[in-house]
Amino acid sequence: MESDSGTIKKKSGGNGQVLDGSNIMELVGNEQVFSNFVDHKFQELDRDRDGKLSVKELEPAVADIGAALGLPAQGTNPDSDHIYSEVLNEFTHGKQEKVSKTEFKEVLSDILLGMAAGLKRDPIVILRIDGEDLLEFVNGPGYEAEMASIFTQIEPQDGSLREHIMEALGKLTVEQGIPPTSDSWVFNNIIEPVLQSLAGPDWDRPVSQETFLVEFKKVASSIADRLKEQPVIVAHSENTFDGSGIKRLLSNKFELEKTLNSALENIPKDRNGKLSKEYLRLALDVVSPSAGLPPVGAIEEMDKVIGEVFKMINADDGKMVKEDEFKKMLTEILGSIMLQLEGNPISVSSNSVVHEPLGTSSSLLLPASGEAA
Repeated sequence: MESDSGTIKKKSGGNGQVLDGSNIMELVGNEQVFSNFVDHKFQELDRDRDGKLSVKELEPAVADIGAALGLPAQGTNPDSDHIYSEVLNEFTHGKQEKVSKTEFKEVLSDILLGMAAGLKRDPIVILRIDGEDLLEFVNGPGYEAEMASIFTQIEPQDGSLREHIMEALGKLTVEQGIPPTSDSWVFNNIIEPVLQSLAGPDWDRPVSQETFLVEFKKVASSIADRLKEQPVIVAHSENTFDGSGIKRLLSNKFELEKTLNSALENIPKDRNGKLSKEYLRLALDVVSPSAGLPPVGAIEEMDKVIGEVFKMINADDGKMVKEDEFKKMLTEILGSIMLQLEGNPISVSSNSVVHEPLGTSSSLLLPASGEAA
């Protein structure tokens, strides 16, 4: 994963900024610096100067934490609103009482360390897509071979030039210098104006591979020109699930037992203390973060691996088992998933456009970057 991030960073002409949590760890780890940071932020939030923070005064801090987590603004999405509510509850412990500076510092420290651990596991590379990489790609030696390969993948093959160009743009990534075309701002401000300016009467007719290669180069070059005028900031993350997280968990017996017990806390038992095997998937989802796995349902390739493992050990037959047997089966499931991933690691990447200026989306959490600048 690190080498992949390095490749992306190098390809973006040194414009890549890697967010790996090290700044946050450095901030929280230095007691004097962190105390000064908390003092400053607390004073900034404490509008009525009564030495405590009300729920209203905490809201800007919660909004900044949400921004740092990449959540949509409050009030725009029920799922993210629930997370905002949970963060606020962390500060207030679910009550409407005011929060002291000590409580603010403790909770903020926990939240920041959790974020840092997440970034260390899955670093984010901030890329500035400015057309340079795209021009390098279309004028490079690999252009024709790569675009010819993409041409053969496009269905239907007798589709129009317009259809082929749209499909091809969707298949290119930040590695070729194209920001995510699925982003509405990118499409409306970068892609659509170019298509409108270059479209001709032949665009709605079937196209040959030779014509496609020539016309697509014109479109890509024009997109590169627009990106030069309006660079797009993209947050790029990559993760490879190779079983190493499971291996670490299984090798630490104390941590494993603690994690398994936590997974069983909310699973219903019958009057004999037995659990249904139908809850194994739910338990696995609870264990997943500790095992370095994504949530069940998040990644299709991972769900296939889990499905195969469950079939292999008859985990879906719904039988009732004792608690020890349930934990043993959950451990076996983890071990089998680990072996599958060691043989065939699963790599996933995501790219999302950053619509707010860097450094302002989370002024609460990343003061070091602002000071360094």
